[in-house]
Amino acid sequence: MPRPRPALRPALALGAAGALLLAGCAAPEPERTPAAVPRPPATSSPSPEPQPAEAVPLSPTGATETLVSGLSAPWSVVPLENGSALITERDSARILEATAAGEVREVGTVPGVVPGGEGGLLGIAVPEGGASAVYAYFTAADDNRIVRLPLSGGAGSLTLGAGEEVLTGIPKNRTHNGGRIAFGPDGMLYATAGDAQQVEAAQDPGSLAGKILRMTPDGAVPDDNPMPGSLVYSMGHRNPQGIAWDAEGTMWAAEFGQNTWDELNRIEPGANYGWPVVQGAGGDDRFVEPVAQWATSEASPSGIAVVGATVFIANLRGERLWAVDVDGGEPRPYLAGELGRLRDAVAAPDGALWMLTNNTDGRGAPRELDDRLVRVELAPSA
Repeated sequence: MPRPRPALRPALALGAAGALLLAGCAAPEPERTPAAVPRPPATSSPSPEPQPAEAVPLSPTGATETLVSGLSAPWSVVPLENGSALITERDSARILEATAAGEVREVGTVPGVVPGGEGGLLGIAVPEGGASAVYAYFTAADDNRIVRLPLSGGAGSLTLGAGEEVLTGIPKNRTHNGGRIAFGPDGMLYATAGDAQQVEAAQDPGSLAGKILRMTPDGAVPDDNPMPGSLVYSMGHRNPQGIAWDAEGTMWAAEFGQNTWDELNRIEPGANYGWPVVQGAGGDDRFVEPVAQWATSEASPSGIAVVGATVFIANLRGERLWAVDVDGGEPRPYLAGELGRLRDAVAAPDGALWMLTNNTDGRGAPRELDDRLVRVELAPSA
């Protein structure tokens, strides 16, 4: 069955270049006729200015705005310097481009993806300073792996080249595949790897399962990794799915717990975060305690973003956005139940926050226009 044509939706600017329209793919049933929708009149509240160098705690303010609609099980979004954004769909293995010209188009399908359960095309990352390649983490027939795909063309005409293996052999399963990748401020590529239901592997330094991995852009082991000759950056993780860095260069990661506690962790090189020995704060000084923890019914954290001095965590089962200030304080919940399941959170180029909903992934209840990329403005916390 051919994929439906995209339908344009209202949007706000991706960056300082000014206002733009992003488009969304039409929902399969019923098929929508592509049509531009006029932007609503501007409100009296101005868009916030980009944050100063001295980061401050932030909170969402105002209503969310749909930027892209009609996505199918989206998993990751990354903004590009040319004003477009790239979005992955887990089960279709497609990478989509949402352009500043008001179009959503298919950049390409990543070969070798074998979707199933929680596996499929998962995280993507683009090196800082250019978009000549996109890195993708996906579930293949026998493993999870990372590939680099050349990205050519300008905004609105991007195409994928043949993929090149960066890292293979990350254990896979129907669940607990990890899957987030990102370039750190040091230029290294980081990846979250779940325990792939091999519970004891999280405590095995010789296994890639249940780890956060650090590698060069070519997949080699950096000389300054905490374990010589090993890609392992931290261990003792169950299913980490979100990584981001604050203005001081500190790394943060969100992690799915089992039946008790989900976690937000401050990641230290070579540290052990306890799974499966402990879950949440275990009081065992062999392991690093989480900065924050939640009952699994209130969280199931996936993607995270640091904007200003606040970590924003997208949550699936909890259907809310948690905000945790990097300098401490009580976690703050936002948007509870308003958008359904949240898969990713990303710092937008204009100082706002983007979020991907995930109501079409087989575990949610799709709503009108789902799934969506939405935007919310941020302002200094009271």
